[in-house]
Amino acid sequence: MRCRVDDLAVLVEWAEAGEPVEADLAKGLDEFQADVEIAETRKMLGGEHDRRNAIITIHPGAGGTESQDWAAMLLKVYLKWCERRGFKREVIDYQDGDEAGIKSATVTVTGDYAFGLLAAEAGVHRLVRISPFDQAARRHTSFASVFVWPELPDDIDIEIPEKDLRIDTYRSSGAGGQHVNVTDSAVRLTHLPTGIVVSCQNERSQHRNRDAAMKVLKSRLYDQRLKEQQARLEQISGEKKDIAFGSQIRSYVLHPYQMIKDHRTKEQVGDINRVLNEGDLDPFIRSYLMKKASGTLSAAATDEE
Repeated sequence: MRCRVDDLAVLVEWAEAGEPVEADLAKGLDEFQADVEIAETRKMLGGEHDRRNAIITIHPGAGGTESQDWAAMLLKVYLKWCERRGFKREVIDYQDGDEAGIKSATVTVTGDYAFGLLAAEAGVHRLVRISPFDQAARRHTSFASVFVWPELPDDIDIEIPEKDLRIDTYRSSGAGGQHVNVTDSAVRLTHLPTGIVVSCQNERSQHRNRDAAMKVLKSRLYDQRLKEQQARLEQISGEKKDIAFGSQIRSYVLHPYQMIKDHRTKEQVGDINRVLNEGDLDPFIRSYLMKKASGTLSAAATDEE
């Protein structure tokens, strides 16, 4: 960043001397501002796992095709966000919806601070729009849930006895072919004590799919253990959670007006295309981290809001 400051200082001197460097100066200032925002964001990411890679799973809520289509829209937003950030992303499980959209999808995101950033997205997301699937063109409200876990490092060992696992193999499904390999090597792991189910169908090798699914399962079990510990501490201390389970963290309203609002931070964006089509989630993530760091994070909205 120091080098960029020096370069800007030189451009300012040239501009003052009458050199035609306005375009370069404007570009340099924009890049400098982006660097500052990234540095500020990383300063707020001091959690134990914030620097790690992330695992995202998206599930539609009740509502059939409407919610399944909304879940697919969210998946595209996160894939686009990863692209903007320069993060590597890999869809390891993709279950097609009945008519459109998805029933579920799991993505691994590889990049510095991927989990710390994406943890801000965990929760219920609400969409209000004129339904493209309703011949009467009525307004519909759809929900989808986003779950985010850190990818565990090799030095954290989560033991899973074979007797606690049910392992099923199956053929990966069709229209998700743009995301997954259609083979007979897909693997589904069920952790019998908890009922957690994870799948992987991205690799052509059954063995590699099993390894990938096991990595996701271990991350989910580790996350569940931490949440159980936190719940016990809160019960002892009488503290309340910042965000109520099952409440929406963000609303995406496309009709009768266009606005995306985060209910925890009150951050609002009127340019819905910037978010839904270009994956620009950074204003919401940055605002969430700032509010969380300052202890002023609000509760999420109830479904009735």
